[in-house]
Amino acid sequence: MKAVAALFLSLTLPGAHVAPQVRTTPVEAARTRTPHKGGVWYLADSGHAVYCYGPVMYVQNVQGGLTRVATFCQGDRTIVPLKD
Repeated sequence: MKAVAALFLSLTLPGAHVAPQVRTTPVEAARTRTPHKGGVWYLADSGHAVYCYGPVMYVQNVQGGLTRVATFCQGDRTIVPLKD
């Protein structure tokens, strides 16, 4: 009898109801993630996308020409040659 009374009382008290959990879709979850700070996505010479924080520079290659590179990229890579 006490259990029935406690159940009835918990259902009638304001604010005693538990709110249902809000389900998020993967797209909404991706939007709520913290954004990258200060970097830009580039297309590497290998064909992969890389995220770099430093400036884009031109460095001299072995043949004597200039190669466009992105600096300070994710994954402990300091210089990544870029696709032109």
